[in-house]
Amino acid sequence: MSFDLYAPHTINQQTPMMQQYLKIKADHRDILLFYRMGDFYELFFDDAKRAAQLLDISQTHRGKAGGDPIPMAGVPYHAVENYLARLVQMGESVAICEQIGDPATSKGPVERKVVRIVTPGTISDEALLQERQDNLLTSVWQNKQGVYGIAYLDINSGRFNVLEVNTDEAFNSSLQRLAPAELLYPESFANMHLIEHLKGARRRPEWEFDLDTAKHLLCNQFGTKDLVGFGVDKAHAALIAAGCLMQYVKDTQRIALPHIRAITLEQNEHAVILDAATRKNLELTVNLSGGFENTLAQVLDKTATAMGSRLLKRRIHTPVRCKTELNSRLNAISAIIDAQLCGELHDSLKQIGDIERVIARLALHTARPRDLTRLRSALQALAPLHQLLDDANDARVKHIIDQSKQLPELENLLARAVIDNPPVLIRDGGVIAPGYNAELDEWRALSQGATDILEKLEQRERERTGISTLKIGYNKVHGFFIEVSRANAHLVPADYIRRQTLKNNERYIIPELKEHEDKVLGSQSKALALEKQLYEQLFEFIAPHLEQLQTMAAVLADLDVLNNLAERAQALNYARPTLCDNDNIAIKQGRHPVVEQVMKEPFIANPVELNNERKMLIITGPNMGGKSTYMRQTALIVLMAHIGSYVPADSAEIGCVDRIFTRIGASDDLASGRSTFMVEMTETATILNNATAQSLVLMDEIGRGTSTYDGLSLAYATADYLASKIAAKTLFATHYFELTELAEQQAGLVNVHLDAIEHNDTIAFMHTVLEGAASKSFGLQVAALAGVPKAVIQQAKQKLKMLENHQPVTTPTQQQQALVFDNEPSELELTLGQVDPDSLTPRQAHQLLYQLKELL
Repeated sequence: MSFDLYAPHTINQQTPMMQQYLKIKADHRDILLFYRMGDFYELFFDDAKRAAQLLDISQTHRGKAGGDPIPMAGVPYHAVENYLARLVQMGESVAICEQIGDPATSKGPVERKVVRIVTPGTISDEALLQERQDNLLTSVWQNKQGVYGIAYLDINSGRFNVLEVNTDEAFNSSLQRLAPAELLYPESFANMHLIEHLKGARRRPEWEFDLDTAKHLLCNQFGTKDLVGFGVDKAHAALIAAGCLMQYVKDTQRIALPHIRAITLEQNEHAVILDAATRKNLELTVNLSGGFENTLAQVLDKTATAMGSRLLKRRIHTPVRCKTELNSRLNAISAIIDAQLCGELHDSLKQIGDIERVIARLALHTARPRDLTRLRSALQALAPLHQLLDDANDARVKHIIDQSKQLPELENLLARAVIDNPPVLIRDGGVIAPGYNAELDEWRALSQGATDILEKLEQRERERTGISTLKIGYNKVHGFFIEVSRANAHLVPADYIRRQTLKNNERYIIPELKEHEDKVLGSQSKALALEKQLYEQLFEFIAPHLEQLQTMAAVLADLDVLNNLAERAQALNYARPTLCDNDNIAIKQGRHPVVEQVMKEPFIANPVELNNERKMLIITGPNMGGKSTYMRQTALIVLMAHIGSYVPADSAEIGCVDRIFTRIGASDDLASGRSTFMVEMTETATILNNATAQSLVLMDEIGRGTSTYDGLSLAYATADYLASKIAAKTLFATHYFELTELAEQQAGLVNVHLDAIEHNDTIAFMHTVLEGAASKSFGLQVAALAGVPKAVIQQAKQKLKMLENHQPVTTPTQQQQALVFDNEPSELELTLGQVDPDSLTPRQAHQLLYQLKELL
């Protein structure tokens, strides 16, 4: 539209209904407005065009504005959740505008207001959420010193965390870990290239990013005088981000948020840090193609509840260094295995379900009737669960029992208040159980027709008219009626008023029946209104228990993860790792947790030994021989030990690890103007600048993207720097055999290789790690396996021999001509092909030499 829609004179020119719409829309210009009209949510102007395109719905017109037809589109109210789900997945936000006035008493348009704003990061509706993934609202801020403050909230659990990072790389890694559904950033945010690719990124005004306002908002939310008790008071950049986030949540939810009761500062010294490349290369929860198949999470996640699944994925992405916490987890897993509880606990936890999100919806007053029955089922399942846990003698398990106390009063209330299988929505009625409220029961009895009154009336009218077949009936269109057959029409009294004529019957109404009808229909609306009131009252009864319920959900999610890892340990033959105070890593017969599940043949297990005498393993061997698998499995075993899981190995002793780095494979980043080699060097620089002696570093094929001598020089210098300057625990895979000489020159470096056997120009991969350097690279054999033409392989063999003998690869003539490959074998090749050297006599061999000389 070329004119200002929201200018007062423009609004005044519209119909009263459109005036109301524009005044509400003026407060929500940047998001879609769903405006309730009867059985539809309508959209107008640009919203209508946008929604029609996004949702593939019809666009029509209604009236005119500025001489042009007003675009209009709509979705039915009963199907709105499906449309909201699609919009939220696209990163869109929607303001829901409902009728709040009474149509019977309204003069002009019924009063309406926005009752909630649905945004990707603040949704709580079950239909809009991914069940087994966190849905995080995140806010970011950067100060003048370059420190990034990050705040993130899971509104569906109340978890509210902040952290601060100092580099673009750490910021990028944090966002990759969090995978925010919605990201808030200030108008002045400088490094837009780090966030512009994110779906649901929202620019917010500068004034929302203010330290004093943030502190005031947060103290109000938590009911505290200051933030010292949370340990976040000095993290100013993070608090500024948290303040904007808190303001945004209050604006969109328009309701108290009692389940958000604390804020936590994440600190690097408590975690094993993973950068963005490592998360990607190790395929923790997402594979290299962007899917979920063949990831560590897919192998490990057989949790009974969605809240357990989400917690497990958080732990995979945030491995911890605290040995006390890790041993607590491992002890609990051992206790569950020893008590043989996995199967029974899994079934029992299934009965409890995803109460974490149910509790959040109760706190937000968005819970549906079936959420109440889920909570009731969870409370009823606690007693049998506690009985099972009595068999597991472990401190953490006992803590879980203590923190998941039964709530008999609340359980009893929900058992009395809600029927067994309630309808989906409270507006459908029939949620509150009979016997819970006497007044409701009375209105319901009336609304259901007070059968005894009708039976008496029917009997009286039969006697009065002498029509024995007279019946009193009801339908939604005509209400109550007296039905008489055509044959008895002459017996109908004069006070009967005809209501409907059918083929064989006539239907009548009398004043007494009409009075009863009015009472019944009025009682239906009164019953529903009272039922809604009682339903809202249940939220108030549950409110004092919210904190205890949240604690219960948290410990039961922990139990689900522990029980799940116990089951995985048994099913997949994992061993308990030993967490040591030294810097060593000693893994006996380690396996790759994902590859071993995908392979059809048995997986070949291999050892890893890293210590002061073996700081770096230089790994050689053929392509496809298993170097990358060997390196990745080492990193994954170390990571699994730091989430408190058993590991795929015969045994594993894991020392202190502060970070895991991987530089494996590479792809270009053309959007940022970076070649494959540039990406490789950027990742290498990150490792060399951030690794410590306690880091685990995986380096695969450094220097491939440039010339041979450049690449070899870079690989040599990188390996030397990692070994001598940083002394990190390193697995360094290479095809540059020259690097194997490093092991002879420097202490702490050891050569190992992946074994392969060559036979008749073919290769068999043994996938076994042996000490020492590989004898050759087997590149030509792998090329042959890949289907490279034989003539190319033959030519390559000749050139390889020349290179190995330090001869020029090309003759002067060949340098001036294009190489021509003859697919026909030469006479020399044919002659040699017919020779069996083992069967030649000395004379025949002598003659063959003369023959070959002539052919040459």
